[in-house]
Parts: sequence; C-alpha cells; structure tokens
Amino acid sequence: MRAVVLRDHGGPEVLTIEEVEDPVPGPDQILVDVAHTALNRADILQRQGGYPDPRNLPLEIPGLEYAGTVAAIGADVVEWAIGDPVMGIEAGGCYAEKVVTHARQALRVPDSVELVDAAAISEVFLTAWDALVVQGGLTSGRWALIHAGASGVGTAGIQISKAIGAYIAVTCSAGKADACRELGADLVLERSPSDWLGALRAELPVGVDTILDVVGGDEADRNIKAAAADGTIVQVGLMGGGQAPVNIGLLLMKRITWIGTTLRARPLERKLDLCQRFSREMLPLFDSGDLAPVLDSRFALDDIADAHRHMESNASIGKILIDL
Repeated sequence: MRAVVLRDHGGPEVLTIEEVEDPVPGPDQILVDVAHTALNRADILQRQGGYPDPRNLPLEIPGLEYAGTVAAIGADVVEWAIGDPVMGIEAGGCYAEKVVTHARQALRVPDSVELVDAAAISEVFLTAWDALVVQGGLTSGRWALIHAGASGVGTAGIQISKAIGAYIAVTCSAGKADACRELGADLVLERSPSDWLGALRAELPVGVDTILDVVGGDEADRNIKAAAADGTIVQVGLMGGGQAPVNIGLLLMKRITWIGTTLRARPLERKLDLCQRFSREMLPLFDSGDLAPVLDSRFALDDIADAHRHMESNASIGKILIDL
C-alpha cells in the first residue's frame, strides 16, 4: 500500500510517500480500505517531532482518522461485514491506503453523510463531545466557551453545544467570526491579543460553566478568570505553549475543576467505551440534521505537504481532508 512515512522530523518536506507492507487485522480487528483521511494539529506536532505515535511502531505513519470500507475482518469480529462503510480514530497510521483498527472502536458512517465527507467527523466530534459533555459536564441551559471556534474541534463543539440545548461562546480571528455565528455560536469574541475576556465579562458577568481550550499558554490564567464558580476547564491542546503563570488562589476560590486530557494515548478499553457511547448518543444527530461535518478544503495524498502548509497558515475553517 501507499503511505506517508516519516523518516525524519521537520517541515512539510519530510512527508514522503512510500510503498509499505499492508497491515493485517488481528482476531478482534478489521482492515479498512481508506478512501479519505483528515489533518489534525497533532499531525503537525508529530511531523515536527513533538508528539510521537505512542505505539512506537517500526514505521512512523501519521494520521489520526479515516473513512473507508471494511476490507477484511478478524476471526472474532461479528458486528462488521466486508464492504461496510466505516470511519474512526486511531493513534496513527491513517495517512495510508489501509489501516487496521479494533472492531469496537470503528464507527458506522451515518446514512446522511457521504463517505467522501465522513473523515471530517471522528476526531473532532469525539474530542469536542468528550471535552464538553463527558468530562466538562455541559448540559442544557449552561454556557460553554471554546477557543479557536473555527477550528475542526471548535466547529464540532459549537454544533454539539447547540444540539444539547447549551449556550456557546467562542474566540476566533475576526475573519472567521461570521462562520462561527452561522454554525450557531451565541457569543463570538475576537481572540487574543484582543481583550476577549473583557468582552465576555461584559456579556456574562458570572462566567461560563465549561471551557474547552486548545491553546493553553497565556490563555490559561484568562480561563480561570472567565470560568464561573464550580466551573470546569478542559485542556485539550497547547497551541500557545505549555507553561504560563496562573492565579492558583482564584482557582481555589472559584472551586474550579481543571482537567488535562488527550484522546490519542488513552488505554484501548477507555477508547472503546467512548466510541461505543458516541455511537449511541451522537451519531443519530447527524441523520437528524443537528450535526454535520464542516469542510474547509480537500487535497490529494500526493499533495500532503501542501495540505500541512495550509493548516499551518491558520486560514482554514473546519476540516482539511485528504483523498486517497
């Protein structure tokens, strides 16, 4: 099969396409013919050498999500048949024409979603739902704040918040504000260095109940100030840096819960539970029209380096897809 292999780390030029051995599914796995994959910020970090695949395999093939069809099934698999449309997440290996995954980690493509668009769902909707609802405790009538509202996770988080009856504020660049409003954001704030915290306080003096932050850095202290009493901050990423001074006293006084989380390195058992629950609670909302993948652009696998450059330009809204 053809796959993107990292033999070195650095700029987009290190992304090379090679012919490698096809993966073979184990007894409880399925083999997927990958039709489409998608970019994530973690791919950029991995390419730069800052976020290695936790599986430590002989070949470093990036890519955290896929959409395709089932090509083969392991001896113990009963829930899938060859030819079924499938999508899902993996710890790596999805920048390839084939990938193996645990049968219970794979997700069925909703009837209302074309396979060509399905790769825009799994990573960002799972991440946003897990951060906001499962860990963040967001429920109907409460307020959430999402940083980078026009990102893949941000656009998914806006939709999920509205689908469960919550209110949603986002930060984003000025040029992406209309896109966030069109998705349903109730309050759109221009991101730092603009004073989004001051604008938020003017609208919501008591603060927000749940914060999904992919930025970190100096936003960490602002998050504590933006959170309501007994609020929850879920730290999903560190695009702005991993260290910053914060007001621990205010954290205590507000009784804030601050959760650090990653999906990629979780134990398999926890991933399986999350994917099974997501299948029951969230996938039906795609067929009802409450949720939909948000697509920015498409690139061919041969243009993977250009796709990375596009993501690093910060010009995208929603997902960047790769067609194999």
